[in-house]
Formats: sequence, structure tokens, C-alpha cells
Amino acid sequence: MLPADDHQTDREIIMTRVLDAPRSLVWKVWTQLEHLSNWWGPRGFTTTTEKRECVPGGVWKYVMHGPDGTDYQNLMTFLEVVEHERLSYKQGGAGDTEPINFQVTVTFADEGDALDKTKLVMRLVFPSKQAKDYVVNTYNAIEGGKQTMERLAEHIQSLKQGGGPSDIPFVTTRVFRAPHDLIWKAWTESEHLRHWFGPKDSQITHCEVDLRVGGKFLYCMQSADGSEMWARWVYRQINPQTKIESIHSFSDATGDLKPVPFEGAWPVEILSHVTFAEHAGLGKGVVVRVEWTPFNATESERKFFATMHSSMQQGWGGSFDQLEAYLAKK
Repeated sequence: MLPADDHQTDREIIMTRVLDAPRSLVWKVWTQLEHLSNWWGPRGFTTTTEKRECVPGGVWKYVMHGPDGTDYQNLMTFLEVVEHERLSYKQGGAGDTEPINFQVTVTFADEGDALDKTKLVMRLVFPSKQAKDYVVNTYNAIEGGKQTMERLAEHIQSLKQGGGPSDIPFVTTRVFRAPHDLIWKAWTESEHLRHWFGPKDSQITHCEVDLRVGGKFLYCMQSADGSEMWARWVYRQINPQTKIESIHSFSDATGDLKPVPFEGAWPVEILSHVTFAEHAGLGKGVVVRVEWTPFNATESERKFFATMHSSMQQGWGGSFDQLEAYLAKK
């Protein structure tokens, strides 16, 4: 058993978060694979499970896929499973060898009298201070834990909101090996945006940015055949260096809203979240994550949007390739 208090020794990492959900739900998203696959790991990471048995002596053997393509083999061996109260397990890496072995205890406690909030405490204990420092410095473990907790809270919130298959957001990520400040400028300053923004074989012929809540990123994109499309992003939230929230739509040259200029029930407005987070993995860098969801959309628009995910993935992939090449020149 680990100490009940939150005192952190030099060979421990302790993470605490109060979640807006009862213990039964938090326990479920921690112990059921259908939920774990949606939030486990830092920003941009996905997980493939080979085997999972959440019982004392059982194992969870899985691979975490980093946003830069790096795979991380993991083996978790459960030591204690007390429903709705505590999980304890040994965490290992490839070959279950040092120095990436440590023991984890996760506790679940009611927070407040209404029993609708849960205090989650995750304590990682390493064999030595050197082993802890290795994981922190090599794998950016503290930042990774922070991002994982954030994803857990976001997944719980999405469960409470409900929604069907047509409400699944479009998400794409890329790790960029460049200074965080430069990447932020590349997304927020016209002198940078005009050089990379848009699919391959397109060109930005007009680009102006009014970076403030209520301001616009207004641009004109010219395709290879010479046709032009105007569009705008109206900023709703700007957290410097970390997040841009905006509403994307097509427009005219003055920035006024215009109908979608192609066939299909594409949503008139798209809610866009672009986040910038430290890469919690080998090689460092910045994880840029783009999430799009239909905004004030009809059912037919949401369904059409869901069919376009692969096309959007290809389009954003081309944009990211161009951004990567542009940052390399800088």
C-alpha cells in the first residue's frame, strides 16, 4: 500500500484531478477497453491492445502509437483491483526492462456531498530517483500525464453529452520539430500562412488576419485550374501558444457569409479547434491537433460531414506537409 497522503518523494510522480462525473462512470472509463481506446495516452496518441484482463494477476499488453509514428510497447500487470475505489498495477515497457518500470496506484473518491464528482489520484512510484528522472526527461512523462488526464476529462464530457456516429468529430494531428513560438506564428500571422495554408497545388492569393476574439482570418484560395474560393475563420477563443477556436465558413471577398460553393450537404459552419501541445514522447516537438465538428448543422449536413473524413484527412495531410517544409526553411 502507498501512503494515504499526497506527499511526493523524489522517486514519485503524483497527479490529481477532480472529474465532473460519479465514481461509477470514472471507474468504467478506466477499466473498459471501449473507453480506454478513446482517451488513453497524451495528445495525438492512439492505442492498439493485444490482450487485457483487468483482474489481479491479469495483464494489459498494448502498443501506444505516437503522433510522429513512433510505437511504444507497454505491459501492465494488475496487482490490485477494488471496484470503484482503487487500481494498482506494475507498468513496464518493451521487454519489461528497467529503467521504464514503475508501480502505479489510482484511487477514486467522492468529491463533494452530491456524489456527482470524483477525485482521482494517480501515484507513480519508481525504483529510484534516477529511474523517475529518466522517464521524465526522455519521455516527457509529466506533460504526458497532464495531457492524458485532460483527455480523460474530455472523454467523460463527451459521454455525458451523448451523440451518434454522425457526430464523431474529424481529427488530425502532426508533430512538428520546430520552436513552439514559430509554429504558433505560422498559424496566426499572414506573412506565414500565405506560404503553407491550404491543400497541395493550391495558392493563397489573399490573406489577412485579425487575431482577436471576434476577428477574422480571411483568405482567398486559388486552385491549380485557376478557380478561386474565399473563406473565413471567425475567432471565438485564443489561448496564446496553446489553442485557437473559431468558426470556419465560406465567404465573399468582404468576409460576409456565402453558401457552400460545391455540391453536397456540407455544413455552412464548422467549429474548429486547433491545439498546440508539447510532444510527450521521444524526440520532443509540438503536437498540432485539428478538430472539426459541424456547427448549427442539420442532420443531413452532419451525416454528409461524417462521410468526408477521409477526404479531409488527405487535404489536411497536404497542408501539414507544406507547413513542415516551410518550417524547415525557417
